Amino acid sequence: MRVAQAVGQTLAELGVRDAFGLLGSGNLEVTNALVAGGARFFASRHETAAVTMADAYARVTGRLGVCTTHQGPGLTNAMTGLAEAAKSRTPLLLLAADTAGAAVRSNFRIDQAGMVTAVGALAERLHSPATAIADTVRAVRRAEVERRPVALMLPLDVQAGDCQPPDDLVAGPALHPVRPSPAALADLLGRLRGSRRPLILAGRGAVLAGAREPLERLGDLTGALFATSAVANGLFAGSPWSLGISGGFASPLAAELIAESDLVLAFGAGLNMWTTRHGRLVGTEAVVVQVDHEAGAIGAHHRVDLGVVGDVGETARALVGELESQPLEQAGRRTPELAERIRTRTWRTEPYEDASSGERLDPRTLSIELDSLLPPERAVAIDSGHFMGYPAMYLPIPGPDAFVFTQGFQSIGLGLAGAIGAAIARPDRLTVAALGDGGALMALPEFETAARLELGLLIVVYNDAAYGAEVHHFKPMGQAVELVQFPDTDFAALGRAVGMGGLTVRRREDLGPVREWALRTPRPGLVVDAKVVPTVVAEWLEEAFRGH
Repeated sequence: MRVAQAVGQTLAELGVRDAFGLLGSGNLEVTNALVAGGARFFASRHETAAVTMADAYARVTGRLGVCTTHQGPGLTNAMTGLAEAAKSRTPLLLLAADTAGAAVRSNFRIDQAGMVTAVGALAERLHSPATAIADTVRAVRRAEVERRPVALMLPLDVQAGDCQPPDDLVAGPALHPVRPSPAALADLLGRLRGSRRPLILAGRGAVLAGAREPLERLGDLTGALFATSAVANGLFAGSPWSLGISGGFASPLAAELIAESDLVLAFGAGLNMWTTRHGRLVGTEAVVVQVDHEAGAIGAHHRVDLGVVGDVGETARALVGELESQPLEQAGRRTPELAERIRTRTWRTEPYEDASSGERLDPRTLSIELDSLLPPERAVAIDSGHFMGYPAMYLPIPGPDAFVFTQGFQSIGLGLAGAIGAAIARPDRLTVAALGDGGALMALPEFETAARLELGLLIVVYNDAAYGAEVHHFKPMGQAVELVQFPDTDFAALGRAVGMGGLTVRRREDLGPVREWALRTPRPGLVVDAKVVPTVVAEWLEEAFRGH
């Protein structure tokens, strides 16, 4: 069997069921073999979109994301998506065709391994026909165990060789989560017993560990409130004690209660500047405990009084076991009155001065109306830009697997690909792609992808005809901003041009057709060109620019 066929077959046998990519001469054969093994293949129009689709797929399903590129320019095109996946620690396998060893003058030849490692991914390689299957299994295992993107280079000369696949694949031994040390647990329990206003702040590590249940039980035993980092949004959805996202997107009440906490228990959360508002959100007198399975993550962004190295879920379960046998004397700050405040004081109920005019809609009003029109069982994928806080704050989702927030690298243009990956992962949900006009234009090729794949996406473009973040940041400084302002784009017409529906929205009542569209089964994709008021400044914007 040719190596290219054997690699595709091996991946199918290892459980790969979906893959994304853009095919050329270097990766067609291996992809055909993967599809022959039972996998589905979804073609993107740009390689960075393929990587981001696989990234989102992995975030939603918890399984390995798989994508593929041609050698040379196919891989260079994928770099932004790969950097995002690397910074977000997404388990992902990129099958990257590579030039033959002797093709030193090939137009396609570059240092592919050097390039992928430069953006934080791992590089693996098919070294020979004899080792090709073992090389493939190793790459898959590293991606899954280390929770990082791995680019497996597929040299053309090795792909063309012959090999004999083994009768049985050995994927590697099972790994058990690491339990924290008894001393660390005892120290943490002591701090819990001394707390009156504890807060459990969960990050993506808690999501990956599937730790909602033990963390909720820990909250019940300690009277703790819950909050999450942005990427873990939805982890405590439905809990009466959930404050939502901590950081720049926190509601006024959430920020108040987080700041009042005397003990912050960070489970799988990096406590970076976004989650802590550059450290100002956590009280100066608060005790900060960080639990992470990687020692290097503890204290990397924020002061920490106690670091606990261990699996988030195992640590929470160990604490629950101790507290069930020796309960705390106090029950934290949970009261019916506080539960009612949390229920009624969300972003949706916060008063604001509606800046809508007859020609443009306030982005807050737009987001609130979308929340009312759309079913609660939905997924939301958000691009980067000035607008991005509005869908994050006003569009609640049912769980962390319904939220794709590609902000690890802070690139615009990834949101639509993220929505496509999420929709393929969970076709039972209505998926919303929330984009700015700049990011939408950067991702324009994938409008065709969304239409071709018949995913029924709702693509909402918050269209202020500008790079709004730069306008609002630099204009008050006296800088000219005409270079980041543009003529208006008709996104509804662009949607119709590729086979989706198109709706232009200038007033609240213009959104009426969205409700009827959402009830259709099946439904075509719909592009909503929302002409938003360009003068409304996001509350979190200056906080964001402090991190640039």
